[in-house]
Amino acid sequence: MKDPKVWLYNACYHSLSLPLYTLSLFLASNTAANVCPNLRLTSSQPSIIKNLGYSAANAQLLTIPPYALATMLTVIYAIVSERYHRRGPFIMASSLTAIIGYCILLGNTDPTHRPGVSYAGVFFAAAGIYPAVALTLSWPAINVSGQTKRATANAMQITIGNLGAVIGTQLYRSNDGPRYVVGHSVALAYLVWNIAIVATLWYVLERINKKRDADAANGAETYDGEWKGDEDPRWRFRL
Repeated sequence: MKDPKVWLYNACYHSLSLPLYTLSLFLASNTAANVCPNLRLTSSQPSIIKNLGYSAANAQLLTIPPYALATMLTVIYAIVSERYHRRGPFIMASSLTAIIGYCILLGNTDPTHRPGVSYAGVFFAAAGIYPAVALTLSWPAINVSGQTKRATANAMQITIGNLGAVIGTQLYRSNDGPRYVVGHSVALAYLVWNIAIVATLWYVLERINKKRDADAANGAETYDGEWKGDEDPRWRFRL
């Protein structure tokens, strides 16, 4: 609880949880309706499709390609980031991809008549959000040492981070459609915030690693006493 790095991990996930959950909310209704404008979707409940017939099922199928792309990229990002022992750069690159997607969604002033533009934006958003979330969730799991501290940090990350979902579900109001400027704008701001947090955390971790490397090279590193977790001078953080 006293470690500032743990709170940065929490903020990192919180800044992604709002776009994560609101994207699913948006995909469930507005995107499908725009790509297939002949479908009759409820306007009073933007996250739920009212007609559960064949046409509504087809509309839901349109949400599969963005998720499929996000799944493949999540696996690729996970493999590459683990190979290079880096999380921060890949999270920032992924968040930047999502930012492009939300810029496209906000820039489309007439999504009803130009549904393809919004659909393209959804691909960018999904391709950026999901890999970033996966890497963010794994970051404290490999960087926080000490079993009790790691368990607490991971629990805090999920608990505090998911508050973004509570906020996000209140932003996509039915009368804001079909552009949902408020919801998309807040999601975009959260993604920009995410890049700032990740850059800060990356800087902090790198600075600690360099100091410990310098201490070890100068012979100042001590090995007395029991293992001190990630506060131990022998511990090196994954960037």
